[in-house]
Amino acid sequence: MNLLEQVLPYSAYEINSIQRFGEDNMRTIGNIIWFLFGGVFMGLAWWFFGLLAFLTIVGIPWGRACFVMGNFSFFPFGQEAISRDELTNETDIGTSPLGVIGNVIWFLFAGIWLAIGHIMSAVACFITIIGIPFAIQHLKLAVISLAPIGKTVVDKREAEAARVRNYKG
Repeated sequence: MNLLEQVLPYSAYEINSIQRFGEDNMRTIGNIIWFLFGGVFMGLAWWFFGLLAFLTIVGIPWGRACFVMGNFSFFPFGQEAISRDELTNETDIGTSPLGVIGNVIWFLFAGIWLAIGHIMSAVACFITIIGIPFAIQHLKLAVISLAPIGKTVVDKREAEAARVRNYKG
């Protein structure tokens, strides 16, 4: 056994697995705390707007986006909202000019109210000092709530891999 093997008894793969295990545990703990101390309310708000959108036939695309973002709002840690065209390198109806029109309509009817809710939740979390990481997450969700059409929620590692794949530098 050489000196390096004595000092570093684990392979790079094993070290990466141990780090990932720790990250997954922290993500789970963060999501549980988030859900219990306020995340459930904003997730339900997203679902409420989703149900309202589904009541109208033309609102189904907005309703679908509401349920995706509502699930994200319930458990945001370890996930990221990313543009579908950035993820797949393909344009679809939500990432086209029609998606922009959809986002403008969304902003006028529901997006502003969800953003206000997330901002108010962020202020409440900031006041507690210990809730600052949750406040930052609420602010990210407030930005997403302004224009959710054309976005999807994926694991942070998958989002990072898409950015690396698309990097042209």
